[in-house]
Amino acid sequence: MFHIQNRIVTGFFAVTLLTAATTCVAERVDVIKLRLGAGNVGTGKNKSELCQGCHGETGVSLDDMVPNLAGQYSRYIAKELRDFQSGARTHQIMSALALTINDAELIDIATFFASQKKMQGNGPEGNPVGKKIFLKGDVPRKIPPCETCHGVNGKGRAPNISTFPVIGGQHKGYLRAQLINWRSGERLNSPGNIMSQIAENLTDAEIDALADYLSGL
Repeated sequence: MFHIQNRIVTGFFAVTLLTAATTCVAERVDVIKLRLGAGNVGTGKNKSELCQGCHGETGVSLDDMVPNLAGQYSRYIAKELRDFQSGARTHQIMSALALTINDAELIDIATFFASQKKMQGNGPEGNPVGKKIFLKGDVPRKIPPCETCHGVNGKGRAPNISTFPVIGGQHKGYLRAQLINWRSGERLNSPGNIMSQIAENLTDAEIDALADYLSGL
């Protein structure tokens, strides 16, 4: 469980916040602080070495099937790590690695990756089919607009709502794989099973279009 703490932002943490504030467009320092959560950035940086081989030094992965973590909500990262620990979510590598860290380390690692500049796509050119689903959904088919939960351009809805992750600028291959996993029932750890309910109504073509559109944001 997370314990909200009032802290004086000093030293390394302050520098990190100010750096993030200058690189993350339209994000105030207080907003960034909420995204970072309760961990320690400096400690998290050191402890994240076991993650950096796959996810990159600053959470920007070079592998299309390995997710970017840069600028992701710390509470979301921590929640997913806990799910790997409990078995609520499974992955051959992540399930094993998650068991090697305790909860304090988990929180610090999540805070470090959250402190980085938010993941960015390659540009504004977007897939029109994916864009339509993201912005408008398909209500008759019980597909709500993705923007409702994931925010403008998929960059998160609000700093105090970290249940749904940042997905704008995420890798296309990873997004596609997760939507397929939601649809097939291989992944079942979304709040209220909402992602499974949505994904089961998406066609292969729509999943490809959404992944293509989101990866460019």
